[in-house]
Amino acid sequence: MTSLTFRFPRKSLRTLALGALLSASTAALAAPAPKFDVARISNDIKTLSSDDFEGRGPATPGEKKTIDYIAAQMKAAGLQPAGDKGSWFQSVPLRMSNIVGTPNLAMTIGSAATPLSQGEQIAVRAAETGQSSVAFKDLPLVFVGYGVKAPERGWDDFKGVDLKGKIMVVLVNDPDFEGGEGDFGGKLMTYYGRWTYKYEEAARQGAAGVLVVHESAPASYGWATVKNSNTNTMFDIVRADPRAAHTQMEGWIQKDLAAQLLKASGIDFEAAKAAARKKDFQPIPLKATMSADYAVKSDIITSYNVAGLVRGSKYPDETVIYSAHWDHLGVGLPDAKGDRIYNGALDNASGTAALLELARSYAGGPPPQRSVLFLAVTAEEKGLLGSEFYADNPLRPLATTAGVINMDGPFAIEKTTDFSISGAAKLDLLTMLTEEGGKLGRHYTPDSRPEAGSFYRSDHFPMAKRGVPAISYDAGNELVNGGAARGKELADIYTRDRYHQPADEYDASWNTSSWVGDMTLLYNLGNRLANGHVWPNWSQDSEFRATRDATAAQRP
Repeated sequence: MTSLTFRFPRKSLRTLALGALLSASTAALAAPAPKFDVARISNDIKTLSSDDFEGRGPATPGEKKTIDYIAAQMKAAGLQPAGDKGSWFQSVPLRMSNIVGTPNLAMTIGSAATPLSQGEQIAVRAAETGQSSVAFKDLPLVFVGYGVKAPERGWDDFKGVDLKGKIMVVLVNDPDFEGGEGDFGGKLMTYYGRWTYKYEEAARQGAAGVLVVHESAPASYGWATVKNSNTNTMFDIVRADPRAAHTQMEGWIQKDLAAQLLKASGIDFEAAKAAARKKDFQPIPLKATMSADYAVKSDIITSYNVAGLVRGSKYPDETVIYSAHWDHLGVGLPDAKGDRIYNGALDNASGTAALLELARSYAGGPPPQRSVLFLAVTAEEKGLLGSEFYADNPLRPLATTAGVINMDGPFAIEKTTDFSISGAAKLDLLTMLTEEGGKLGRHYTPDSRPEAGSFYRSDHFPMAKRGVPAISYDAGNELVNGGAARGKELADIYTRDRYHQPADEYDASWNTSSWVGDMTLLYNLGNRLANGHVWPNWSQDSEFRATRDATAAQRP
C-alpha cells in the first residue's frame, strides 16, 4: 500500500525546517544508540503482566508490587529519584468509586417493561460524584444526536432542550464520521467525538444521566472493551465540585437497544443518525423511561506516578520526558474461560518495559546535555489521570520541557517498514521522528484510523493541551512479511480478541523482530532532543501553538 504524505502549511514548513536544521547541527553530539536487550525487555513484560501483579489496578495490592518493581529497576539502572521529596513516587490523589453488588436497571420502552443486565445491553459506571447511591425511577430519555455544543462551528445539538431530570442518549464520535456537513474535519475525530466530552457536556446541560450508543466502527472498539472498561472500579482526579464534570449515571448501551428505543418512538435508528449529521437536528424526546437503583462506595485514595531522572550535563534544568502508563484494568468480570485478571501485557506492560530499558540505556551511557525524565504514570485506563495530574503538578517545569515521547504498546506485532504516532498532529517533534526513522530505513505513515480519536487517548495528550510538544509512538502496520494488509489483519485480531480483555497476556512465542528497531528509533529521537538546545514547537495552525508560545519567555 502506498503510504500517505503528511502535508503542512507552507508557513509551518518553514518553521519546522528551521527547527530540523538546528536539531541536525547538534545531532553529531549525540551518542550512538546502545544495544538493547530483548530478553530483559521480555522479562519485564512477563513480570509486570503476571497474575501476581493482579492486572496492575490502581489502589490494589497489584499497584504496590508494580510501582515498587519499577522504582527498583530505575534505582538499579542508576537513575536519580525524581518524585515527591526526593522519593521515586509522585502522589496522585484520586476518587475511587465502585458499584456495590449488581445494579438494578430497567427501562419502560413504549409500554413494555424491559429489565437490563449490567454488561449485556448496558454498562453503567460507578457514580463519580461522591454520592453513596444512585436511585431514580421512570426518568424520561431524550435522543440528542451527537450531543455537541460547538459555537465556533455554529453547531448545537440541544437547541434549548431542558435535560434536567432526564437521561441524555447520545451517539459516539462526531457528526462527520459518516458524512456530515464538514464542520468536524471529516474522518478525523475532534474532541467533540470522545465519550469523555459527551459526559462533560451532559453535566453542563444539567442532565440526570447520559448513555452513549455503542457501535464498533465509530467507537473503534467492540462491546467487550466497553463492558470491561466501565463495569469495574472508576477513578477520577479529586474535584472541588465533581457534579460540574459528571452526572450521577454515566454509561453505554448497545446499538440494538438504542434502535429499540427509537423504534418505539416511531423513528428508524439510521434515519435518526442521518438527521443528527445536520446542523438543523432537533432533540427527540423518546417514548421511554429509565429506572436505576444501586449503591456506590466512594473513597479518596492515593495512587502514584513513578519518576526517575538522568541529570543533564549542560542544561540540567531543561527536560526531555519519556512516559508510559503502568496501570491496567486489574481484576474484573470473568471471560468465557473464567479468567478475571486483566494482565495487560501489551497494554501497557510493554510500554513500561520499554521505558525501563531506555532508562538503563541513558543512565549507562554518556550524560545527555539536557535532563531526561522517565515517568511511569498511573490511571491511564481511567481517563489519563496520572498524566493529567502530572501536567497540573509537574515535577519539572512544563515551560522548559522540550518534548514528551509517550509509549503505549510501542512494539509492532512483527518487524515493520513504517512507524506512526497516535492520532494526527503537526509539530517539529514529528518532523524529527520522521527524519530519525528515515535514517533507519523506515517511513512515516499517518494514523490509518483518524476517526478513532487516538490523539486524545494516550498520556501525551494532557501535556499537549498545555502546549508541550508531545507524541505517542506507534510502531507502524506495514509488515516486512505481508505488508499493510496483514498488519491490519493481525492488529484487528488483537483488538477483537485481546484488547482490554484477560487474554492480553505475555506469550513467550511473540515475534520480537521489531523490538530493537523500535527501541533504537525511540532512543535516537529522545537523544537528539536531549543533546541539542532547540525548542520544538507546534505548527502555526495548531490549537496548541499559542499555549506553547506564551511560555517562550521562560526558556533560555
